[in-house]
Amino acid sequence: MTVAPLDPNPARRKRWLAVLALIFLLAAAAWGIHWYLYARMRESTDDAYVAGNLVRATPRVAGTVVAVLADDTDLVKRGQVLAKLDDTDARLALDKAEAELAETVRRISQTFAVRAQEAANLAVQQRILAQAEADLSRREQAVLIQAVSREEAEHAREARDKAKSELDLARARFAAADAEVSGTTVATHPSVKQAEVRLREAWLALGRCEIRAPEDGQVAKRSVQIGQQVAPGTVLMAIVPMTQLWVDANFKEDQLDGMTIGQPVQLVSDLYGSDFTFHGTVAGLSPGTGSVFSLLPAQNASGNWIKIVQRLPVRIALDPAELAGHPLRVGLSMKVEVATARVAGTANLPVARNEAPVEDTAGADALIRAILQANTAHTR
Repeated sequence: MTVAPLDPNPARRKRWLAVLALIFLLAAAAWGIHWYLYARMRESTDDAYVAGNLVRATPRVAGTVVAVLADDTDLVKRGQVLAKLDDTDARLALDKAEAELAETVRRISQTFAVRAQEAANLAVQQRILAQAEADLSRREQAVLIQAVSREEAEHAREARDKAKSELDLARARFAAADAEVSGTTVATHPSVKQAEVRLREAWLALGRCEIRAPEDGQVAKRSVQIGQQVAPGTVLMAIVPMTQLWVDANFKEDQLDGMTIGQPVQLVSDLYGSDFTFHGTVAGLSPGTGSVFSLLPAQNASGNWIKIVQRLPVRIALDPAELAGHPLRVGLSMKVEVATARVAGTANLPVARNEAPVEDTAGADALIRAILQANTAHTR
C-alpha cells in the first residue's frame, strides 16, 4: 500500500483554493445580481400551448348534400360556399310563396275597391233618403189643404222609412268594408305583410341550402360526404381562424403573485425555435384551475389527502403582425416568460371579433316590391 506524497508546496495549494473560492463567490454574486435585476421579476413556464376558436359549419335546414366544395387544410373566406344541399323543395316553396303574395295583393286591392263602392252606395242612399223626406214633407202639407189624398201621403211615409232602412244597411256594409282596410294601404295591410313574411322565409330557406363559411380560416375535420342526409345543427366541418389564435399558459399557483392583465410576454415556439421570439400580452387569468372544470373534479375531503401544486391557465394575446408573418397552429407547444414587474395596461389588448354573418334579404325585398307593383297596377 502506497501513500500519496503531500504537496511539497502548500502555498500553491492555498492559492488554488483561494482562486476556486473566488470563482464560486463571483458566480454566486453574478447569479444573485441576475436574480435581483431580472429573474425575480419574471415568471416562465413551458406548459403552454397555442389555442384558437373552432368554428363549426352547420346547416340550418334539413336536406341532402349534393356538393362539397371545401376539404381539410383548404383556406376559405368568410361567406364562401362550403357545401350545397338539394334545393328543389325550397325553390317550389319560394314559387308558392310568390303566388300567395300576388293573390293576396289582388284580394286586398279588391277589398279597397269594395270599400270605395260601399262609400259611393252610402252617398246614394243618403241622397235617396233626403229626397224621400222632402217628398213626404210636401205631401203632408198638401194633405192639409186637401190637394192630395191621405193614402198618397202614407205611401210617401213608407218610401221614407224604406230609404232609412236602406241607408242603415248601406252604413253597416260600408263599416264592414272599412274595418277590413281602415288605416292601411295595400302594401301595409296585415294579410299582405303575412304573405311577405312567408315569402322571406321561403327565400331564406332557399339561401340556406348553401352552407357558407362563417369566418376566414382553414378547414379541418371535414366529415360531410355527397349524398349524406343532414339535419339542422349537423357539424359538416370545422374552420380554424388562423388570425385569432392565443396561448394558454399553465402557471403554478406560486408563480401568479404580481401577474396581472396587460403585462408583456415573450414567447418561443418549438416550431420556429429560438430564431424568432413572439411578443404578447397577458389577456386574462382563468377563474379556476383545470381540475375544477374537469369532467370529474377532484374530491379532497378524504383521509389520505396529498397536497399537489395546482396550475392556473393564463391567456396570452399574440401580436397580430407577428402571427401573420410567422403562422402558428392550434396545439403547438410554447415557452412563455411574463415580465411581472412591468406596469399592466389594457390599451393594447386586441379586440376579439366573433360575429356570424347576417343573412341578406335584399333580394327578397326587391322581389316583394316587384310583386306589389305588378299586381297593384293590374287591379287598377
